[in-house]
Amino acid sequence: MIFLETKFLIKQYSGHLALDNVSIQVPEQKIFGLLGPNGAGKTTLIRIINRITAPDSGELFFKGRLSHADDIYRIGYLPEERGLYKKMKVGEQAIYLAQLKGLSKPEAEKRLKEWFKKFDLLHWWNKKLEELSKGMQQKVQFIITVVHDPELLIFDEPFSGFDPLNAELLKNEILELKAQGKTILFSTHNMASVEEICDEIALINRSKVVLSGSVEEVRTRFKKPVFKLQTTQKDLIVNESLCEIIDCQSVGNTHVFRIKKLQAISNSEFLAAIIPQNEVVAFEEETPSMNDIFIQTVSQ
Repeated sequence: MIFLETKFLIKQYSGHLALDNVSIQVPEQKIFGLLGPNGAGKTTLIRIINRITAPDSGELFFKGRLSHADDIYRIGYLPEERGLYKKMKVGEQAIYLAQLKGLSKPEAEKRLKEWFKKFDLLHWWNKKLEELSKGMQQKVQFIITVVHDPELLIFDEPFSGFDPLNAELLKNEILELKAQGKTILFSTHNMASVEEICDEIALINRSKVVLSGSVEEVRTRFKKPVFKLQTTQKDLIVNESLCEIIDCQSVGNTHVFRIKKLQAISNSEFLAAIIPQNEVVAFEEETPSMNDIFIQTVSQ
């Protein structure tokens, strides 16, 4: 089922076209990667979904019906630019912000303290935010984003400012939220994170959606007939009409050749033609990384 859908969204600011007929479909209980270079239109799209601003034209749907004002209570939004009050006590403002999302004060305090305990932050409850490190402030903002148990979570560069250990902690929490049935919109420049946790993606460039699909399908779509072949031979013996050698990396007696298939034959037939004259230790087809695909698509 499609949880969130936009149809032909257009948004203009003072002559600048921020979104140009942007249509996306975010499946329910999946992690959807919203990708694109700076200035592509991602933040504008997120602001429309959050009803912070409205499109000039186009439609936004939640579970097949037009979005309405109350949908903001079904959303948890972690913006890239964090916005907590540095002079205010951590627990005090967390309760205040949770109440804005519809929780009663007692329920907000109960839920928040459970999350603070989980993130080892409870002893900072009565401290001012400015006394916390940047990483701890990020954890507090994450907790405030999820505490009202929203159906849709929007994370904009959630790992920004985290060391590798805490980034891994947050990644696992996001995966756990997905396992609990949440739908997640995940905006990032970190393509390694996309490969690790996203089910589907949409790439926006210059205000348009230029690429979309499941991560696996997109990587397969960009795949070229290039293979890595590991052998104990320093020289690979091949039929030049069958393939060409792109490069070779050698470490001791191990040699890894990158070769390109030139004929329209199956991979098993290709390998069978190479084996008789070579001592093949390993053979695999190269699949492009999301980082390679991002650069190639945006550059075009």
